[in-house]
Amino acid sequence: MLQIKHFVRNVSLICCNHLHLSGSKALLSALSALVRTLPGSGGRQFDSLSGGAGSVGLQTLPFSFTGRSCRKEFLLDPTAGETLLESWQAVPGITKMNQQSTHRHWRPWVLMLTVIFLLGLTDVWNRGQTVRQLTSREAGYPESGARISSPQNRQGSGVTCLSIPEQDRFDCYPERDRVVTQKLCEQRGCCFVQVTMDLTGVPWCFYPPNFPSYILGNRTITELGEAGELTRRNKTYYPRDIWKLQLNVMFEADHRLHIKINDSSNPRYEVPIEVPRATKKAMNPLYTVEYSEDPFGIVVRRVSTRTVLLNTTVAPLFFADQFLQMSTSLPSTYLYGLGEHRAGFLHSVQWNTLTFWARDIAPQESVNLYGVHPFYLSLEPDGKSHGVFLLNSNAMDVALQPTPALTWRTIGGILDFYIFMGPDPNSVIQQYLEVIGLPSMVSAWGLGFHLCRWGYETSNTTWEVVKQMRKAGMPQDAQWNDIDYMTNYRDFTFDPERFASLPQLVADLHSHGQHYVMILDPGISSIQPPGSYWPYDEGLKRGVFITNTSGSPLIGKVWPGLTAFPDFTNPDTHQWWLDNLLHFHKAVPFDGLWIEACGHQERCHHSCTKRQDMNEPSNFVDGSESGCPTNELENPPFVPGVLGGSLRSRTICASVKQKALTHYNVHSLYGLMEAKASASALIKIRKKRPFVISRSTFPSQGKYSGHWLGDNRSQWKDMYFSIPGILNFNMFGIPLVGADICGFGGSTTEEMCVRWMQLGAFYPFSRNHNVQKEKAQDPTVFSASAQAAMKRVLLIRYSLLPYLYTLFHHSHIRGETVARALLFEFPEDKNTYSIDRQFLWGRSLLITPVLEPGASSVTAYFPKGVWYNLYTGSPLVSTGEYVKLPAPLDTINLHLREGEIIATQEPATTTWVSSGNPLYLLVALSQDTSAKGYLFWDDGESLDTYERNDYTYVEFTTDKNELTSKVLHVNVDASYIKVDIVSVFGVKFHPSRVIVNGKSVPFSHSSNQVLTVDNLHLPLEKQFSICWS
Repeated sequence: MLQIKHFVRNVSLICCNHLHLSGSKALLSALSALVRTLPGSGGRQFDSLSGGAGSVGLQTLPFSFTGRSCRKEFLLDPTAGETLLESWQAVPGITKMNQQSTHRHWRPWVLMLTVIFLLGLTDVWNRGQTVRQLTSREAGYPESGARISSPQNRQGSGVTCLSIPEQDRFDCYPERDRVVTQKLCEQRGCCFVQVTMDLTGVPWCFYPPNFPSYILGNRTITELGEAGELTRRNKTYYPRDIWKLQLNVMFEADHRLHIKINDSSNPRYEVPIEVPRATKKAMNPLYTVEYSEDPFGIVVRRVSTRTVLLNTTVAPLFFADQFLQMSTSLPSTYLYGLGEHRAGFLHSVQWNTLTFWARDIAPQESVNLYGVHPFYLSLEPDGKSHGVFLLNSNAMDVALQPTPALTWRTIGGILDFYIFMGPDPNSVIQQYLEVIGLPSMVSAWGLGFHLCRWGYETSNTTWEVVKQMRKAGMPQDAQWNDIDYMTNYRDFTFDPERFASLPQLVADLHSHGQHYVMILDPGISSIQPPGSYWPYDEGLKRGVFITNTSGSPLIGKVWPGLTAFPDFTNPDTHQWWLDNLLHFHKAVPFDGLWIEACGHQERCHHSCTKRQDMNEPSNFVDGSESGCPTNELENPPFVPGVLGGSLRSRTICASVKQKALTHYNVHSLYGLMEAKASASALIKIRKKRPFVISRSTFPSQGKYSGHWLGDNRSQWKDMYFSIPGILNFNMFGIPLVGADICGFGGSTTEEMCVRWMQLGAFYPFSRNHNVQKEKAQDPTVFSASAQAAMKRVLLIRYSLLPYLYTLFHHSHIRGETVARALLFEFPEDKNTYSIDRQFLWGRSLLITPVLEPGASSVTAYFPKGVWYNLYTGSPLVSTGEYVKLPAPLDTINLHLREGEIIATQEPATTTWVSSGNPLYLLVALSQDTSAKGYLFWDDGESLDTYERNDYTYVEFTTDKNELTSKVLHVNVDASYIKVDIVSVFGVKFHPSRVIVNGKSVPFSHSSNQVLTVDNLHLPLEKQFSICWS
């Protein structure tokens, strides 16, 4: 009987609807099925590899009951716990077998009793429940459809197909250009089940459990992990299957797993960005890896919790020349990242497909936008998190479904996955940036306020705007010009009549400690007479332009008319780009570059046919002036859901040549490569940190440029969508990010622009920009009260620049986010998981903007703890709750988190003047009266100050009523700065004295528990102590 109990408790029922058994035939069928699963009878083989721990044999043993509407599969696992019996679930096809416990001698009466016991469970089966091969959600494992092996059901019988729950159906017909019929579906060997209209998104055509996939064999141990060969026996419905693949599983670090699947016989395109090369296998990985051999699949678990992070057994693997697909379950529905798309911060997994292919289009929902970032962060049921990155630049769909599950579907390259173990969101991002590269350190002036407009029309008008800003005392660090400064929209020119005074304007900006940024589009005019336009003539000579299949420059159409496109994958192009910039800089000594694909219909609302520019790259015609060839690159067998329906829509032909590559593979890298060339050129020209803002982006872009969120509109919803945008790009390693304040397209209202200026003052990159022919929206055109509100919030930003600058330093050296979602700091608080109407600067400052018209209050969520009003120091003690806050039109709510110390500064109208002003310390005591903070300080513009040890870094700590500074590193710049005021929030008693470096000093203590000590004049370069009692 002990044997019976041990056997039965480890039987998991996998997939059955309406079991119907009768008489001896049913018993014999059940008995036969049981016998077939005894040791030695065969079964699918599985193995488990945990880094350095060796291999453990695994075996799944299938039962098969045959009756009305029923197919069943059982998993035998003598080592499983009682919880598996309770949940009737198991991890899909992966169960560990304890070989020492295997029973070799089964008695017939044991088998009969077992069958009787199983028949007693038919009342459960007859409820129509589908029992799948998974552990329960409560245990932290995902749900997914079972995989059933049945040669006679290769196309999936209707009954078997119906037994797969809607949420677990993986799309077998993802093409969007045709209506899927039952005939088309079954030609692919898939299930066809129509669903009611209320089940929007559920695929009608989906994979049956036994759909053919790859088989894993020839596994070997490697220096970094394990390798294997994947073999396909059956042709798929896409052309040119790759029949043999090479699998490499690399344990690169304890927190990082690298899985790479490639053609084992022929080289394929791989994304040409630098990634770290591991040299030894991780010693104590935080993950285990398990394999299904037939059909092939991988399961990745977290060691500490056994949570399944990746499970590719849920659907078949595809690897054809132009169609690669892999699916995985997800541990929860909380999924973030996967940009660039316009949506909330938390993605919906309700049949939501996201398309990746860089595209010039004003931000709108459900379309592919300017950048491509195939990285996601996923929360697990216990609050831990992990990340997954697919290093692939080809056109791609990522399909999300409520299983929850995710399907990667791309049309080229290889499957090159990185899994980051976290376990908290902040560390996931840091681990991701270890692979793609840390952001560069921004110039201090880049964090000031920037002003631009398309439609100034003349340099004198531009200059007058600057003068009005100065007259109003508005902070401003940079003035920009859009394409109207050029001669007939040609790069590296300025109009000699309308912008004749541009060099003098730039000189005036520099004399006031301000800077100048200009736009450049990569489209180079090709219609000027030979010898009259050096950029094109020299480009032809050097062969720097993208060419068509005949070897001639591909000619498209952009702002100057017919244009050629520089090939930034060619190193010769970088030198040509530098030479052009150097020549122009001699006439107009610009400080930064704006490389954009600027535009589309909002830009031409009144006066042009199209306002699209370039670094996606964009094109006013599809492909080229002469069209595109008819070939497999232009017309692949599967086209992801790209806007326009084809890869060449409003861009250049996919089949054109770039150096040794085709545009088909590197299209979405165009903005990255242009940013790399531009940053390199600026360093060589100015010998200072480069300032580049790009619209099109790709992973590693933060090493070269910042980003703005594109051509938004003056609408309240656009203001809201900017917050998820800046949070996402901080996850993507591009912390210098912002949206066009007050909106680009359309005309703003005064109330909207005041509220947007308040929000935009806390974008990491803060710029007001709008379109021609609409109302001006620079701060000085509004009423006196609106100007006062805008000036107030800009001065607050400038006072916080020491803290913001320190955050960018931490981003540069450690990969920390600057703008940060609340869930990053409070992953244990599920209320924060969907919050994207508030955000943090670092871990310290909570920002709560007003995002609706006519509001005089705003509802804010405060995670558990004490939060201090930044303006008054008054405490708000929260248990984790929403609080309604007053929000008059001249105020944005700001709160300082307990336990934090931030450095602020007396603000001025430029960062250069501000940088010489005294520092103020704001100390927010925790409930145990402790706090900590840091300050990074250098000259604000020199290259590699941290790497060259030319900086100051100070740690501030409060404990037991004493604030101390500890100078961890110092340089000469610190000798010019003094700490003048210290305000301590949360001092609950009235001190009798305050001692600074051993001397008693005057102080004040307010009724809201704020202790203030001023006139300190403490040198930043020297350590100090302030205590109160």
